[in-house]
Amino acid sequence: MHSYWGKCLIIDLTAQKSEVRELPQSLLRNYLGGVGLGTRLLLEWAKPGTDALSPDNPLIFASSGLAGTMAPASGNHAVVTKSPLSGFVSDSVSSGHWSLSLKRAGYDAVVITGAASSPVYVFVDNEIVHFHKADHLIGQGSFQTAEAIRKHTGDDRVQVASIGPGGENMVRYACINDSYCRATRGGAGAVMGSKRLKAIAIRGTRAISAYDLRGVERASIDLYARAQAETASGHKNPRTPDNLLPINRLDALPTRNFQQSSFEQANITEEYLAANHLVKIIACPTCPAACEHLYQVVDGGPEVALDYESLAALGPLCGIDSVPAILKAVELCQFHGMDTVSTGNSIAWAMESFEKGLLTKEDTQGINLSFGNPEALVAIVESIGKRNGIGNLLAEGTKRASAKLGRGSERWAMHSKGLELAGYDPRTMKSRALRFAVGLEIQSNDCFHCGDEDIHSSSSTSLSNQEREDTAAVSNSLMICGLIHSCFSDFLSEAAHLYTLATGIHISPAELKQAGERINNLKKTLNIREGWRRSDDWLPPRLFKDPITSGKAKGAVLSDKELQAMIEGYYQSRGWTIEGLIPTVKLKALGMDDILEMAKGSWHGASLHTV
Repeated sequence: MHSYWGKCLIIDLTAQKSEVRELPQSLLRNYLGGVGLGTRLLLEWAKPGTDALSPDNPLIFASSGLAGTMAPASGNHAVVTKSPLSGFVSDSVSSGHWSLSLKRAGYDAVVITGAASSPVYVFVDNEIVHFHKADHLIGQGSFQTAEAIRKHTGDDRVQVASIGPGGENMVRYACINDSYCRATRGGAGAVMGSKRLKAIAIRGTRAISAYDLRGVERASIDLYARAQAETASGHKNPRTPDNLLPINRLDALPTRNFQQSSFEQANITEEYLAANHLVKIIACPTCPAACEHLYQVVDGGPEVALDYESLAALGPLCGIDSVPAILKAVELCQFHGMDTVSTGNSIAWAMESFEKGLLTKEDTQGINLSFGNPEALVAIVESIGKRNGIGNLLAEGTKRASAKLGRGSERWAMHSKGLELAGYDPRTMKSRALRFAVGLEIQSNDCFHCGDEDIHSSSSTSLSNQEREDTAAVSNSLMICGLIHSCFSDFLSEAAHLYTLATGIHISPAELKQAGERINNLKKTLNIREGWRRSDDWLPPRLFKDPITSGKAKGAVLSDKELQAMIEGYYQSRGWTIEGLIPTVKLKALGMDDILEMAKGSWHGASLHTV
C-alpha cells in the first residue's frame, strides 16, 4: 500500500500499553483519512451513550493518504472525539509538523482510550511507545511543554501536541495545540485532560512512498504555481482579520452578544495590525498560502496567532475595540489552550447577564463585567483557564452556564447543540442560519468571502449547503486545507487525480464526491446513536424573537418558517426523512452495509431505520 501505512496505533492509558491494528484498504478508500477515518473509528471504539469526559470516550488522531507527499497544504490531521459541549461528534483539524511526524512514525491514525491514574505524556518513537510522568508539566502552556519534552528526549525534531491549563481543568471548550496550529472547536482538549494526558510527542523518521512519485510532483508543482500566481495578483487570504470591516458593512458582525449586527468601533484593519503588532507570517508544511499571521501585544512578548474568528469573538462580540486587550485575550487563550470562539461567546453571555442584573459584582469577584471593558475581558479569560470564581461557570460553555443561572438567560445563550456560534449573524446571513442549525460541517476558524448567496435564502440554499458540506468532508478527510481550494480549477477532479497518484488506489471524481456524502451520513449516524433529535437542529431564541437593535439591519429577525423550510429542503436533498433520520436504503446506496450491521447491536438514540 502506497502513502498509507494501513496501521492504527491503539494506546490504552489505563493499562499503559499499546498495540497496532491493521486498517483494511477498503476502509481507507471509503473514508479516505482525517475526519472520515476518525469518525469511522469513533463509531467503532466509543460505546453508545458514553460520557464525553469519561475514560471510555476515545480520542482519535487521523492523517490522510496525502500527508507526507508533495501535495500542497495536505500536512494536516483531524482530531475526532465525542464533544463535551454537544455530546455529539466533535471533529477539528490542525496542521503542521506534528501531522507529518505521525505519518512518518508509521501510522495513519492513533486511538487513545482509558485514563491514566496521574498526569502522563506519551512519546511515540516510531514503533516504540513510552509513557512518562508529567507532573512537572502541569500548569505549563503548549510552548513550554513542547520545549521541556524536547529537552527531555534530547531531540529538537520531536513534535508535540499538548493541552494547557484549560485542558487540565477540563474547560469544556479546551483545545489541543501543536505550535501555532490548533484543533480548536468542540472541546477535544477537555477530553485529553480528562484522561490526564498532558501531551503526545512523536518522532517519525520513516520515508513515505508514493505510487507515482513523478506524477505527484508534476501535479503539485502546477498547483503551487497557481497558488503563487493568486498571491502575486493581490488575492487576500480569507482567514485574516481584514475581513472584519467587510462583514461589518454587511451588517453580519455579531456585536455585544448578538444584540447588534454591526460595531460602531470596527476600525481594526490589517494595515493597522501590520504597522503596530505584526511580527511575521508563517506557513504550514507544503502550504503555498502562508496564512498564519503572528502578532505581539508588546515588543518581546509572546507571539500569538490572530484570525478573523478570534478577533470577532473577543472583540465586537464583547463590545471591545482595544487591540492590545484583544491580543492579550488571544494570548491567554493560547496559553491556557482554549477555543477563542467559545471563550468570547461565554464572556459575552456573562456580560449581558451582568448588565441585566442576573450577575453582580459579588458573582464576578468585584469585576465590572460590562460590555466594552477591556480589563474585564482579560481578567475573565484568565479566570476561565483556571476555573476560578465566575470562570468556573463560564468554563462549562453557554448552554450549561445559562441552564445553571436560569432566570431567562437561556434566551441569549448563543449556541447550537451546545457549540457556540462563530462570527456571523444568521439574521442577516441566511445561509449561515442553516449551516449553524444542522451543524455537520466543522465550524473552523476559517472565514470565507461572503456574497449574495450568503445574505438571502432561496430554493437552492438547502442543496448548496449539502454540496458544500460534502466537499468540506472530502477536503477534511484528504486533509487538503480549504484555504487553497481556489487554486484548484476543479477540486474533485484534481483531488481525485492526486489521491490516485499518491496511493495507487484509483478513485473517480464521482466516487470522491460520494465519499464526502458517505462521511457526512456517518457523522449523522453517530449523532443519532448518541441521542440526536429533530429539535436539536435549531438556533437560539434570540435570533427569532429579538430584533437587531441598530444599524441598517435594525429590526431584522430570523423567520422560523424560513429556517424550517431550509432544514426540510436540506433533509430532502440528503435523501433523509422529514424527521432528519436516515433510511436504510440510503446507507445501502452509499455502501455502508458495515454500519447497518453495527446498528443491530447496542444503540443509544432513536432507531436509525425508519423507512
